[in-house]
Amino acid sequence: MKRTITHLADGRELIYFDRRDDADRSAIDRRPLEPRPVASELRYDPLTEEWIAVAGHRQTRTFQPAGTAAECPLCPSSDTRSTEIPAYDYDVVVFENRFPSFSGNFGTYHEVGGLSQVRPGVGRCEVVCFTSEHSSSFSRLSDAQVGLVMEAWADRTAELSGIEGVEQVFVFENRGEEIGITLAHPHGQIYAYPYVTPRTRLQLGAAARHRGPGNLFADVLAAERATGTRVVAANELWTAFVPAAARWPFEVHIYPHRQVPDLAALSEAERAAFAPLYTSVLRAFDDLFGVVMPYISAWHQAPVRQDRELAYLHLELFSIRRAPGKLKYLAGSESAMGAFVNDVLPEEAARMLRSQVDH
Repeated sequence: MKRTITHLADGRELIYFDRRDDADRSAIDRRPLEPRPVASELRYDPLTEEWIAVAGHRQTRTFQPAGTAAECPLCPSSDTRSTEIPAYDYDVVVFENRFPSFSGNFGTYHEVGGLSQVRPGVGRCEVVCFTSEHSSSFSRLSDAQVGLVMEAWADRTAELSGIEGVEQVFVFENRGEEIGITLAHPHGQIYAYPYVTPRTRLQLGAAARHRGPGNLFADVLAAERATGTRVVAANELWTAFVPAAARWPFEVHIYPHRQVPDLAALSEAERAAFAPLYTSVLRAFDDLFGVVMPYISAWHQAPVRQDRELAYLHLELFSIRRAPGKLKYLAGSESAMGAFVNDVLPEEAARMLRSQVDH
């Protein structure tokens, strides 16, 4: 793999990840860009003990341009058009988000009164372009291409974990208009948070209180493998299963069989074994109803500085589609109270997905 670092016209960092050592990455960004916005502010909610990022500059971010490559800012540049990627072709690209929720470009932050605290939204937000092919998807990537994406994920996890003030690195993909994507080009994002996220705190708190024979996540994996009824796909190094208490109509968790804290800690063999299993599950999602399945794919990694011995790297994939023409909306119970009601029996969801993987 060849790794090349360059910069865009406004100073943002861009990194090419290439399979070929002779890839030419000397192209420069020809655009006249506005100065980078200052970092968001974090406001503390004393009732939930959570930090909320307030980033007003994100109101101006690009929103669903024409669905063709001619208008896409994530496609390669050309002689007549400059995009976020200066090169005329690429394998995998990572660059700093132009409209970040967190960054190191601080402004002035004032107290807001009440019981809330305010501090800078230190951190970093990056965009990961999985392929230069505008009409492709992650499910259609070759195993080699998935491997290159994983190299980029691991590289960025290690790099961002070293930024002062960063407490957790989150790698994810949003796919589908129903999910709320603003760009259709196959891509994901990476958030380097200045705090440990609420869901991670909940999971690690449960792991700390666990009184089973081993690590909580490892015990969950072992129990699902032993039961088998909710296992969707597996190989010698990974297992994909629908959790017994799934929140979403179609939800799959994918665990390596070895406890590791983050993507950077995966072995070469584990990275290679992940690709065919994951893409087969993604294709099963799309084949389930014969329509594109909107989804969120979220890597759960250990915090940078705490509870790493409790954490267990895993991916949580879920869709809001519950039937061909029906979506699962987060209505009153879910949105207001955080109390989920699932419309699909997890065992039935696993059976349906398993039949598509086998097919």
